[in-house]
Amino acid sequence: MSLQRVIWWLLVGTKGGTNRARIIRALKERPYNANQLTELLGLDYKTVRHHLKILQENKIIDSVGDSQERLERRYGTVYFLSSYAEAEYEVFAEFLERIWNKFKVKSEKSEGEIKEGAKGKRG
Repeated sequence: MSLQRVIWWLLVGTKGGTNRARIIRALKERPYNANQLTELLGLDYKTVRHHLKILQENKIIDSVGDSQERLERRYGTVYFLSSYAEAEYEVFAEFLERIWNKFKVKSEKSEGEIKEGAKGKRG
């Protein structure tokens, strides 16, 4: 499967795409463990672990410090972008930009609705 199709499915075609995009963007800057990503992104630990698993299964990220014999990951496992993802990051950047624009529009719309609701209560 082409990288564009994998990215489309991971970031645009599924419900968790925005969170996976945020994780990819963070890991582009430096490696993190799941707990650090939880704090950085303000997400639930299990949510972060779920997205890390999906990204790793699709060869977007790699890890160091995990147990090869067992499927469960150790607390200190550190995640980073795979060499595959690093080499093709410009393809990611295009899709990430789409995700951020979609996210910004939703956020601005929500903020506008909140402000309108506050005005309606006052008036």
